[in-house]
Amino acid sequence: MAHNPVNHPARPIYRAIGGLTGGYLVVFGALGVIGTAGNDFFAQDDTLVLGQGANLAYSLVALVTGALIVLGTVLGRNIDVQINKILAYGYMVLSLAALAFLQTEANVLNFSVATVIVAMVIGMVLLMAAMYGKVGSEEEQKAWHEARLLL
Repeated sequence: MAHNPVNHPARPIYRAIGGLTGGYLVVFGALGVIGTAGNDFFAQDDTLVLGQGANLAYSLVALVTGALIVLGTVLGRNIDVQINKILAYGYMVLSLAALAFLQTEANVLNFSVATVIVAMVIGMVLLMAAMYGKVGSEEEQKAWHEARLLL
């Protein structure tokens, strides 16, 4: 049995937080596409969007992932939980990889230290939303609660 709660009382709040995170990524991506228009796709310059380094490639990544998160939040039915979980791990891996390649030519998404921090926070917030947003039947909730009492 998973350690994540089923039908957590604050589930709507966590779902809203996940949706707001997706909304932020959509806004960042849209502003990034506008702000980096005319630059190379993988430009490595000093372009900043909302205080973060960005280029057209990362702006599109943020726009697409944000739209997926918002779509999952609107659909619900644990689809948002799965999307948030997968994208949370993806954002954490992306931020750690970007941190490793920050001052090299391999920094193809034009990350800055601020972008790395924001990407890691986004990953952690999405993971939190995924962990507490699961919806289940009353039987699943009772089984989860009884398993917690045995520990």
